[in-house]
Amino acid sequence: MRTLLSGGIVVSMDPAVGDLARGDVLITDGVITEVAERIDAPDAEVIDATGRIVLPGFVDTHRHTWQTAFRGIGADWTFAEYRVAMHGTLKPHYRPEDIYLGNLLGRLEALHSGVTTMLDWFHAAQSPEHSDAALAGLRDAPARSIFCLGGEFGSPDPVDGELRRIRDGVPDGGLVTMALGLRGPLLTTVDVVAADLKVAAELGLRASVHVGSGGANGSRPIAEFHDNGLLRETTTFVHANGIDDDELLMLADAGSSVSISPDVELKMGFGWPMTGRMLAAGVRPTFSIDDCPSAGGDMFATMRTAYVVQRGLDGSLNSRDLLEFATVDGARACGLSARTGSLTPGKDADVILLRADDPTVFPVTDPAGTIVAAGHPGLVDTVLVAGRVVKRDGRLVGVDLPALQARLLESRNRIAAAAGIALDGTWRPPTESE
Repeated sequence: MRTLLSGGIVVSMDPAVGDLARGDVLITDGVITEVAERIDAPDAEVIDATGRIVLPGFVDTHRHTWQTAFRGIGADWTFAEYRVAMHGTLKPHYRPEDIYLGNLLGRLEALHSGVTTMLDWFHAAQSPEHSDAALAGLRDAPARSIFCLGGEFGSPDPVDGELRRIRDGVPDGGLVTMALGLRGPLLTTVDVVAADLKVAAELGLRASVHVGSGGANGSRPIAEFHDNGLLRETTTFVHANGIDDDELLMLADAGSSVSISPDVELKMGFGWPMTGRMLAAGVRPTFSIDDCPSAGGDMFATMRTAYVVQRGLDGSLNSRDLLEFATVDGARACGLSARTGSLTPGKDADVILLRADDPTVFPVTDPAGTIVAAGHPGLVDTVLVAGRVVKRDGRLVGVDLPALQARLLESRNRIAAAAGIALDGTWRPPTESE
């Protein structure tokens, strides 16, 4: 089967392919086979991309998707309040069905806004059934997803048995793959981290871990990884706000990646996003949403926050940098650079078409600058994942969204009632010290 995306403004994110003011993209059996100014393919299904910006889908390297039902409730929360609310108050009342709906609707929402690849950092594995439901939610969304199974925060309990059980049911090469979510040295012991990494290596899985500076206690998480021989090219460090300069160099030397969530980091007091410092140290940043109770779920806002903050701090970065972080660099951090992240012949056709004729961006003079400075989810007209059209003319294909939304509302209301919290905007969780 062949599909031709015809006549769009092509932003390939591949220096060898370049950008085209008017270009075509040919897809054969789900794989990009040619990108050129004009392609003759009379046997192909034609998707008219006139008035559209054609670029690779976005890559989100860290999202706690199970929390989707409580979108917006934590807009004013501190991190301490978030931990108490989501993990201490609400999570104990989640049933597997609630996890499934959160992951499915959350993944569809990300896809709707142009995120074709997403790492789901799952830390609500209260039972095997909860984990299975999370994975099922990802599988039922027509998107490229990485199920990153995390252990309970602060628990030393081994995860190898559950990790192996789930891994046995996730075939290689599919749209849904796996990773391991490490608890990290701030939440468990170095021995537990080492054991988890050993299992991940045996199973061929990448790892992701939340870290930050130690603040008053002076801990140095990256140095602790380094000193114990645990830094890996296959590990992504989430946030990493405030880590020391020598730790940045340790990350660069190891080839590790970093996932930055600028909106959550700023509003929850983690510190300035590390975008500029990482880049200066030789580490290519990637972007993530983190959690939708506290922040919006689209990559446009994420790029813009990181961009304006860094420009305000030191004037560095340009719009092309931001697009790279959100596409090719994200794909590399997920171990998927051979499959996605750019419009490169030989890669899977994970492609989004943005409306260039929308009044909010018209006329598009500089496509990259327009996407970063003025882009928004309403521009996402068409989405393809591995060559399959999953959103067309602004609507997800084959998804009964009203029915799913009704089920998610029932789930949210039941959990809130069981937890004894109001949904009128007046409830505020106590901090852990209260």
